[in-house]
Amino acid sequence: MQALEDKLAADFGIVFKDKSLLETAFTHTSYANEHRLLNISHNERLEFLGDAVLQLLISRYLFAKFPKKPEGDLSKMRSMIVREESLAGFSKDCGFEAFVKLGKGEEKSGGRERETILGDLFEAFLGALDLDQGIEVVEKFLNQVMIPKVEVGDYERVKDYKTALQEKLQVKGSVQISYRVVKEEGPAHDKRFEVIVSADGQDLSQGQGKSKKLAEQAAAKAAIDQLGWGYYVSKRDWNAGL
Repeated sequence: MQALEDKLAADFGIVFKDKSLLETAFTHTSYANEHRLLNISHNERLEFLGDAVLQLLISRYLFAKFPKKPEGDLSKMRSMIVREESLAGFSKDCGFEAFVKLGKGEEKSGGRERETILGDLFEAFLGALDLDQGIEVVEKFLNQVMIPKVEVGDYERVKDYKTALQEKLQVKGSVQISYRVVKEEGPAHDKRFEVIVSADGQDLSQGQGKSKKLAEQAAAKAAIDQLGWGYYVSKRDWNAGL
């Protein structure tokens, strides 16, 4: 943890008083489960707290930034900013992926690059920072890491891909877009969903996530990446191979 502590101090001026909070924030459940005899704490509770702190601070930011925006618009903007893909990106911006403790199986399966793990890690860090130094310090950290990118629109990972896909597919007319769950696995606290998105009954792509909503977003993003941004593909065109 010393390398992480040095990085936090150098990059953000953050020095934890309670080192155990920092260590817990960077401990994934897979690592804790592989070391049960050591009674190691994992970061899920801190993630829960960090999520709430993040929601509050981003809500405050948007409320002050856009005084004339209605509640519905503010909610949409907040959901884009705090989406899993976004948080994973900010976690990488901070270099956090190098320090998270993973179980051997999770490590081998590419967990260090998995958006769910990195997004949860970012929230867990915020929760730990809040407990250690208070919400004002968390806000200062977000102003260093998140807000500058939000203000210049440099957060591609947080697009509402479902809406974007719908807009692009319906350029030339009405299209029936549907999402269906094809796989659900894992324990209740760590569910994984696999979803397929279809247009006019034609399967386009699939995506995975720790919730149905996140899996749908992942499927929509995969469809956008696969089809490109600029055109609508009808069932006839799709079957004809474009």
